[in-house]
Amino acid sequence: MADAHAKKHDYHIIDPSPWPFIASVGALITALGAIAWMRASAGSEFTLFGVNLAGANFWIFAVGMIIILYTMFAWWSDTIKEAHEGHHTKVVSLHLRYGMIMFIASELMFFVAWFWAFFDASLFPGDPAQVARAEYTGGVWPPEGIEVLDPFHLPLYNTIILLLSGTTVTWAHHALLENDRKGLVAGLALTVALGILFSFVQAYEYLHAPFAFRDSIYGATFFMATGFHGFHVIVGTIFLAVCLLRAMAGDFTPKQHFGFEAAAWYWHFVDVVWLFLFTFIYVWASAGATIAH
Repeated sequence: MADAHAKKHDYHIIDPSPWPFIASVGALITALGAIAWMRASAGSEFTLFGVNLAGANFWIFAVGMIIILYTMFAWWSDTIKEAHEGHHTKVVSLHLRYGMIMFIASELMFFVAWFWAFFDASLFPGDPAQVARAEYTGGVWPPEGIEVLDPFHLPLYNTIILLLSGTTVTWAHHALLENDRKGLVAGLALTVALGILFSFVQAYEYLHAPFAFRDSIYGATFFMATGFHGFHVIVGTIFLAVCLLRAMAGDFTPKQHFGFEAAAWYWHFVDVVWLFLFTFIYVWASAGATIAH
């Protein structure tokens, strides 16, 4: 009888889980709160089933975010538990990697949208078919009256920070493969510190930017592209910080460390996207423009 129920395949049939449903509920509540918040900031109401939610917009949004964050913690805790129980066979691990690759590909398409908007506006600022755009830009890029950031000041500093962080996370990965726990922890700690430093420098840059989001199409495309990347840096830093805590707890082994590997892939993706942002949005778009000091 025992042999009849023995697992004879490399796949993992997971136990019934409440987390997909709870995550969906949290996402719905968060979306309702965000919509109510935006409507309230515009001086409008947001009525659902006869109830105006605009007055409680922050609390609705906060409740939704708490549900999502708790679901993330609990769901990933279950995944870690499954890995420790030996359910992550070679086939399962391979499929986890496929999933991470597809996730990064989907994130890449987000950035394609921001780059598309930027290049469409910058390469054709005086397009006769876009009369309104020509009025906004003056037919040149950057638009008339816009002073741009010096690409070889804070942006270059942040580029060096991210490139250094790419080397430290690679050092941590090689240390893990060689079962060097001290090297793993040191490399991850340095990477997290560099990620935090990048975010502080970018925040300082935003506070002192000579243009605003709503001032022009230049400001809109600049802040959407670089801000979306900055959000990814924050997410990646948290991802690596969790890996640091797990590494200190002895979770990872040279043969089983997908959680760390996924974080490293994500961080390298963030690095590469920044190189494109720095090259085109900071350096190329500032050529011949007035530099703000």
